[in-house]
Amino acid sequence: MEDTTAPSVTKPIRCIVKLGGAAITCKNELEKINEETVDIVSSQLREAMVTGSSSRKVLGMDWSTRPGKSGISCDADDFEDRNLDSSSFIVVHGAGSFGHFQASKSGVHKGGLNKPLVKAGFVATRISVTTLNLEIVRALAREGIPSIGLSPFSCGWTTSERNMASADLSMVARAINSGFIPVLHGDAVLDDLQGCTILSGDVIIRHLAAYLKPEYVVFLTDVLGVYDRPPSEPNAVLLREIAVREDGSWSVVKPTLADTNTQVEITVAAHDTTGGMVTKISEAALIAKLGIDVYIVKAATTHSSRALSGEVRGAIPEDWLGTVIRFGGKGNGNC
Repeated sequence: MEDTTAPSVTKPIRCIVKLGGAAITCKNELEKINEETVDIVSSQLREAMVTGSSSRKVLGMDWSTRPGKSGISCDADDFEDRNLDSSSFIVVHGAGSFGHFQASKSGVHKGGLNKPLVKAGFVATRISVTTLNLEIVRALAREGIPSIGLSPFSCGWTTSERNMASADLSMVARAINSGFIPVLHGDAVLDDLQGCTILSGDVIIRHLAAYLKPEYVVFLTDVLGVYDRPPSEPNAVLLREIAVREDGSWSVVKPTLADTNTQVEITVAAHDTTGGMVTKISEAALIAKLGIDVYIVKAATTHSSRALSGEVRGAIPEDWLGTVIRFGGKGNGNC
């Protein structure tokens, strides 16, 4: 039975954002960050969170040295009389080329902490994913976003047979109430029955959405959205709107597919221990059932900027490319 400490948040959560691991890292290069994408997404998040921020000087909050960068930028006078309040966002990121290799090599996702390889892999996985978390926090901080890294393991989150068993949200709530932007990540956690497993960022988002009720959720990925088959295949069709029924089943509203019985084909990379797009769609559907619209869109594009700002809520603009997943009775389409 799931045990969740339901916190009291003093202001409504506007948006929960998932930074997909495939978008923010170079998945074919071990532990390599896609710096260009991360920098653009961080800038887009700043503009979405802080009204009028695009016309003001960015007050960076990363006052530490970086390899290959000279000097530390910090002018205390710049912060005088500057209001740092922003919309309440929560950021969750995947691991990409961080963590997945270590987890799959050692079998952490299958459990068995009594095995030396699994225990070593657990440590190695957490070193890798927390390293990425720090870099994401720093990128957001350089854009003037008061971000704070929070690890599920350190916050006491646990699973039972790989299902969420306990999740203390008190630190997330306290961070939000104090004006910070929590940045969580997929993590290696303890499991009541199998010893340990991997808790994916997509599952974390669904859990946060259920208890904190954001206005909307945005998944930033390395492709435009959800397709009816792998997007690399000829004639792949972008599914623009998906309606979720009460029983959890779903159907495509836009576009109208020629073959209404077509099954959406989904592939998962061999090293992905979290379920990839399969988990993403399943968790997005569960969020939509709560009455919360979910937008799946390519990171670092004009389409992602519009989704983050909330511009595409309601009727989907014709020139916006992405996938919206909604509860069946909501929006323009019916199941």
